[in-house]
Amino acid sequence: MLTDEAARADLKARGVLSAPVTIIDGSEVIIGYYPKKLIPALGLEDAPIDLSGRTAWLADKYRIILGAAIRATCELSAEQLAQPVQWRPELLRDTLVHIVSFPELAYTSRTRGSMSSEDMRACRESLAHLVKPDEIADYAQGVIDGIATFLNSGDTEGFDRVVPAHYGGEVTVLELLNIILSHSTHHLKQVYWYMDDQLKQPATTPATAADMEGIFTPSQLI
Repeated sequence: MLTDEAARADLKARGVLSAPVTIIDGSEVIIGYYPKKLIPALGLEDAPIDLSGRTAWLADKYRIILGAAIRATCELSAEQLAQPVQWRPELLRDTLVHIVSFPELAYTSRTRGSMSSEDMRACRESLAHLVKPDEIADYAQGVIDGIATFLNSGDTEGFDRVVPAHYGGEVTVLELLNIILSHSTHHLKQVYWYMDDQLKQPATTPATAADMEGIFTPSQLI
């Protein structure tokens, strides 16, 4: 069995993309999950997306989506988490940590001042020790609690602070949390596909269509 580093090296050697990229008509390239560019590029102007706030709704949706990510993680073994995925050069473990760590980066951007590629790289490095299902689950529960505390705090100054972000450009912290909710949901759907199609072990308690209602995840990106 390949080690984590060997598996990542194998993926890179096979030329798998190292970043999420959308290519429109073979010419326009959109890097990252960037709704303000993706919506017009994909002809989704009528998509039901709200980047303005709704703190109670956001807190509830994060509880649901990250809770679903925890359940999926706990259904997997450490060996399964160490398997490479197809959509970019990383392991299944990396995708699950990505799902739960980027929301933390989004809400803490109010104090850090950004959610840049450097911030994301530092986050990945700081969480490299999380490899077991229970370790990832415990971390994710802390993120859920932290986001709920922030969104229920009434901190309008923090909500409205504008930060430069890899996802969305210059956005308020609440706009960024909306974007990252969609981003994490998109990757959760990929995990469900991987569990079903590759592991032949469908998630037993996945997030439902009702759970994901109102979250912008166009099928063109799945």
